[in-house]
Amino acid sequence: MKIAVTGAQGQLGFELCRQLGDRAVPLDHRRVDITNRTAVLDTLSALRPTAVVNAAAYTAVDRAEQEPDVARRVNADAVEYLAEACRQLDCPLVQVSTDYAFGGDDRTGRPFVETDAIAPQGEYAKSKIEGERRAAAWPKHYIVRTCGLYGRAAPGRKPNNFVETMLRLGRERDALKIVTDQRCTPTYVVDLAEAIRFLLTTEEFGLYHVVNTGSCTWYEFAETIFRLANIRIRLEPITAAQYGAPAPRPAYSVLDTSKYQALGGPPLRGWPSALAAYLKSRDQL
Repeated sequence: MKIAVTGAQGQLGFELCRQLGDRAVPLDHRRVDITNRTAVLDTLSALRPTAVVNAAAYTAVDRAEQEPDVARRVNADAVEYLAEACRQLDCPLVQVSTDYAFGGDDRTGRPFVETDAIAPQGEYAKSKIEGERRAAAWPKHYIVRTCGLYGRAAPGRKPNNFVETMLRLGRERDALKIVTDQRCTPTYVVDLAEAIRFLLTTEEFGLYHVVNTGSCTWYEFAETIFRLANIRIRLEPITAAQYGAPAPRPAYSVLDTSKYQALGGPPLRGWPSALAAYLKSRDQL
């Protein structure tokens, strides 16, 4: 079994390749430009993988407001080309998507399930949801919505995630302002990668929510990061409006993982346990 992993230098792609070992076929932008249809079809035709996991994405949420065409090429057009290649090879496609599907103001008061109506706000969110639509055009698909990924970076690369940003700023500053009115579930890529590997064994195609369990605000997440890392710093809660990011973020995007869990796959840890495991892994490097 050979599993092609796009975005192999990113946090999730790197972790997937680490877990898959010899079964992984790492693909980064130097090996194939996924926004080039011919390059995608030729590369995958030559490799003939038994599955493709698309862990590549345009994730610059704010910059997407200024360059929506770029976001769409990476997050939607490229997915169409990968789905076309998978159709030709008759192999499954895993498309990694986002909790930003639920970016509207209408809240249910409970974690979102896969059948809930979506309301993507902003160019990044819209491009990712368009990517879902194009992935779903090939019946053998797994669309995996997740949230706030953090994990180790590939050798020679610095990890770019909220946890690492907090740790860096915690060493540089005495105080930080953190948003307290956005609630979600940050997710450790080790757990997500294990879930994706499991899904590929099931042939239970479709849309799944896969995140660590529980929920927190970004303020609560930061507070826990600093407590576990033994960093003393003063935190000031602010609203998303006060923060003033160019692109809209979901106020509430907690995802219900019951559909995935019903399949009997690897359990999803609570977010505090997952965070503690990540911080411990950093100490062992």
